[in-house]
Amino acid sequence: MPRPRILVTRRWPVAAEAALAERFDVDFNRDDVPLTLEQLGRALGEYDAVLPTVSDKLPSSVFEGASVRTKILGNFGVGFNHIDIAAAKARGIVVTNTPGVLTDCTADIAMLLLLSVARRGGEGERQLRAGEWTGWSPTHMVGSKVAGKTVGIIGFGRIGRAFAQRCHFGFGMDVVFYNRSPIDPHEAQRYGAEQLPSVEEVLAVSDFVSLHCPGGAENRHLMNATRFAAMKPGAFLINTARGDVVDEAALIDALEGGTIRGAGLDVYEAEPQVPEGLKRLENVVLLPHLGSATEETRTAMGMKVVENVTAFFDGRELPNRVA
Repeated sequence: MPRPRILVTRRWPVAAEAALAERFDVDFNRDDVPLTLEQLGRALGEYDAVLPTVSDKLPSSVFEGASVRTKILGNFGVGFNHIDIAAAKARGIVVTNTPGVLTDCTADIAMLLLLSVARRGGEGERQLRAGEWTGWSPTHMVGSKVAGKTVGIIGFGRIGRAFAQRCHFGFGMDVVFYNRSPIDPHEAQRYGAEQLPSVEEVLAVSDFVSLHCPGGAENRHLMNATRFAAMKPGAFLINTARGDVVDEAALIDALEGGTIRGAGLDVYEAEPQVPEGLKRLENVVLLPHLGSATEETRTAMGMKVVENVTAFFDGRELPNRVA
């Protein structure tokens, strides 16, 4: 029997690519340049499996080709709002993702952003590198204390809980959260956290608001002008979830107008494009989507895709099926 033909849309860690090549007939994107919609559409007609990443947009139009050969999309990542799931299902395509393995690293990046924006780390480094630092003074680059403050978490899944643990037990912060479904109070207390009934109630009491909810239509612009206005005066926003959860134009207005004090962002609405309005603001820390960017985690993500695709072609139950 011929081995299934598979396309990997971006470069992976070496160990994960090697594991995939051992089992399948694989084509790798050696140039590591994001594929166009046209290229992705052709790939669906030529490969038994396509393994996309967040940089690959797969709207409904990509699935409209007359001949679709692909039977599984093994997504390299947890979030899958870049894939039109309904369109994929309509063409009989299974979709999997890679949950669990990037929890700690993404929570670490959220903590990095919180500390950096609170203590003005990005500003300080830019000033020093530019040769503009004139020495210590009592009023120089005064930021916000973190210990003892309240952090509000939107979305209390794996990453939200890991972030709560870091905030409460590492920095003595009070933790409140909103989650679409109720969380057992005893489970919440494991993380020093208390569930509140609405997003607005979390925003009203939080010195820092960190987003850990899924992207996609349901949560698109969850943080908008109205909700920025509902945040506690002087509060900070942290986003390591998905870019479309935040209305970036409204965020810029809120930052420029002093509605909120600052923001730390790892994800953006139209990656890799970042609005100039954000880049010119000093009270914003900007990272290039580094949430899962450790060697250990990216390799583990690749191996999870390998496990899912192998199970599919072996006719076994899929570990991480989302559609």
